[in-house]
Amino acid sequence: MRLSRYFLPVLKETPSEAQIVSHRLMLRAGMIKQATAGIYSWLPLGYRVLRKIENIVHEEQARAGHLPMLMPTLQSADLWRESGRYDDYGQEMLRITDRHGRDMLYGPTNEELITDIFRSNVSSYKDLPLTLYQIQWKFRDEIRPRFGVMRGREFLMKDGYNFDLTKEDAMYAYDRHMVSYLRTYERMGLKAIPMRADSGPIGGDDTHEFLVLAETGESEVFYDADILNLTLGNRTVNYDDHAQCADIVREWTTPYARTDETHDAALFDQIPEARRRSSRGIEVGQIFYFGTKYSEAMGATVQGPDGQAVPVHMGSHGIGVSRLLGAIIEASHDDKGIIWPEGVTPFHCGIVNLKQGDEEADGACETLYSALTALGLDPLYDDRNERAGGKFATMDLIGLPWRITVGPRGLKNGVVELTCRRTGESEELPPQEAVKRVAEIYAPIRAA
Repeated sequence: MRLSRYFLPVLKETPSEAQIVSHRLMLRAGMIKQATAGIYSWLPLGYRVLRKIENIVHEEQARAGHLPMLMPTLQSADLWRESGRYDDYGQEMLRITDRHGRDMLYGPTNEELITDIFRSNVSSYKDLPLTLYQIQWKFRDEIRPRFGVMRGREFLMKDGYNFDLTKEDAMYAYDRHMVSYLRTYERMGLKAIPMRADSGPIGGDDTHEFLVLAETGESEVFYDADILNLTLGNRTVNYDDHAQCADIVREWTTPYARTDETHDAALFDQIPEARRRSSRGIEVGQIFYFGTKYSEAMGATVQGPDGQAVPVHMGSHGIGVSRLLGAIIEASHDDKGIIWPEGVTPFHCGIVNLKQGDEEADGACETLYSALTALGLDPLYDDRNERAGGKFATMDLIGLPWRITVGPRGLKNGVVELTCRRTGESEELPPQEAVKRVAEIYAPIRAA
């Protein structure tokens, strides 16, 4: 993509309504535009990152054996009356009446609808286990939407639902989801800590939230610092191996890590003082096991091995796809702008032409652009007739991890400059070596 042809409405001034870093930088970088309170249009740069995150979620769900589908955003109120949640959910639910007088709602979550789909199509334990998921827009009518995409009213979410014959089977699904989420966040360059949490209106006794540590987090969290050293890395995970999944979950849930709703001061004080930490956290996902809460209320049963009808055991699992953009920026920025991790960057590399119109510089940039795209990489070429300082400021603001700078002086010596956005370190390389270096950086990420 060439910047002269791209729609990137960057702002020089910070909008007054933006209270936290991610909201300020997303507006300034031309990623989003507010349509109305808590609802945003996703402009091309923001949409590219949104799709990168969505693709990672899909890939990790596929690895875990979960099946994608898509449910409607509008649901019948009758299903929610069956489960008993229609009146209990509160004013965050947007209730609608259609032209025929039927009560509808804009779904804040989908337990009822997926249970109806299941009970209409599955009747035998031989069709279990089953896990279905979707990535879909949701709506919750927040009383005070703020912080941009971090606490908006409309948001993109992955929500998944498992159906199992027994609690033991359902807890294996719980473990499988936790491992898949840990892989998902690591691929995005995030340290997301699973913390014992409160189930809220979803219900159930077993639940963990995944939180990214950040000063702007909504939740107060308490944890053992040892958990920060854990990583899956390049570990191969066999999701059919129940014991391996359980061992990984045990590894991540043995160190103390809880949100303020479930914090136990007595247990926390048993941790060596040097390892006790309290901080703020941004919730980016949550997994639940809630047993037969919905299946009993809605008649979602299967015929068991003994021929008797039994309610299935269920759980649900969510990732805030659009919220993740804000969380990543909160965790990865500096005073110049965003610093995208390589796994989710909108473009792999920026190309800056210091002297647009110079025949040699223009030719070198075109050669770099073609070489990178031929390798399947997505460069963003700043071919505008602008000052070098303005071009550097734009690249720093939008946060591409790597930048190749091309100018007549360097070309006389046969080199271009490759700069790392995170460290600010630069090195001079022949153009073909710069291309090779960028390709090597992204090879393991693209193979993940």
